Amino acid sequence: MTSRENHKETVQFLEEKNYFGYPKQSVKFFTQGELPLISTEGKLLLDEKGNIKEASDGNGSIYKAMQEKGILEDMKNKNIEWVYISSVDNVLLQLVEPVLLGLTIAQGNEIGSKSIVKNSPKERVGAFCKKNGKPAVIEYSELPEEMAYLVDETGELVFGESHIMCNLYAISALERIAKEKLPYHKALKKIPYYEKGKEVIPERENAYKFEAFIFDAFQYVDNMTILRGKREEDFAPVKNAEGIDSPKTATQLYENYWKTRKEIF
Repeated sequence: MTSRENHKETVQFLEEKNYFGYPKQSVKFFTQGELPLISTEGKLLLDEKGNIKEASDGNGSIYKAMQEKGILEDMKNKNIEWVYISSVDNVLLQLVEPVLLGLTIAQGNEIGSKSIVKNSPKERVGAFCKKNGKPAVIEYSELPEEMAYLVDETGELVFGESHIMCNLYAISALERIAKEKLPYHKALKKIPYYEKGKEVIPERENAYKFEAFIFDAFQYVDNMTILRGKREEDFAPVKNAEGIDSPKTATQLYENYWKTRKEIF
């Protein structure tokens, strides 16, 4: 799934890399939806052409997009029963995890997900929980500080099971979820815009971006499988240009992983 902003660049990159040896005909692209950006004063922002400025509507829009763009129908025609959905910003993510697949099927669930333990109460990752008796994930930005530090009788964080975007779905669950309307979360961003024909570059966050989160769909099943993985084997995120969780740190973690694998074998 791409956005209007990065679609052309993404396709071009994979073309240049010859799809990393993967059959081109097996790769399908589809774009997600968009929503208007709203200023902190409740006004619509405009672009250089005087149009309402919009931004991609979050990774949770993938369900609807897969349905509308014919991706789910194509999968059904190919007799695909299980689908992994992940993000591109974790270079160690173990896609098509056979243990997770087998465990999810054995437990009779339609959704499974892999997790790792938080490295601290304030790590910027979502945490698995239950909401109104249903599986859920609470985003780090929405978790109250006193809850972030809660521990159970074993000393582990109550909200310490991290969601790392390694999600497995039965195709039947995807079809059902695609018909639902997920809630939108707001994020305060620094967004350039045009006013009276001139570009305005804000000095601080000035607008709200609205996004659906992929894990809000977990509420549509009674239970789901969660398999705890290992940080050194499953998590090397790229979230920042420099410092922690940057391309530099992810590359080091990636190299360490393969160095360890070579030593084992």
